[in-house]
Amino acid sequence: MERQNTSDLAQLIIMLDLFRDELYEELLKRHGKHAVEILRAAQNETF
Repeated sequence: MERQNTSDLAQLIIMLDLFRDELYEELLKRHGKHAVEILRAAQNETF
């Protein structure tokens, strides 16, 4: 059971990573060179 949960968790991490890449690409399309600044500002506000 734990092995299955570990495998599921690994797959979920991979899916989230791919989704993160898609979201970052969209941010780059919309805001170009300012995307990194926007992302940093959002991270600083959140954490």
